[in-house]
Amino acid sequence: QVQLVESGGGLVQPGGSLRLSCAASVSAFRFYSMAWYRQTPGKSRALVAGITSRGSTNYADSVKGRFTISRDNAKSTIYLQMNSLKTEDTAVYYCSLGNNAYWGQGTQVTVSS
Repeated sequence: QVQLVESGGGLVQPGGSLRLSCAASVSAFRFYSMAWYRQTPGKSRALVAGITSRGSTNYADSVKGRFTISRDNAKSTIYLQMNSLKTEDTAVYYCSLGNNAYWGQGTQVTVSS
């Protein structure tokens, strides 16, 4: 059974940084595209960043230049390095595997002074 476990969320001041991790329990992890989404109350889940099996990346316009997605196939893990955080980045962040076939449980990121 596929499991995705996110970690690294928390409370940070505006301008600060956090790194999220998502560990996947799946065979042949390296062949899957992965992504980070976020959701705030009353809104749909929105794509933050994606990474293909070959390492190509894409980002939402709102996070370009501030967030970086990466993957470590040896650890079956993806990361989201978030810098220069803004209050509007506050959300529950989810990772997904394989074109959203599977989702993690989410991790809360709160940006507040």
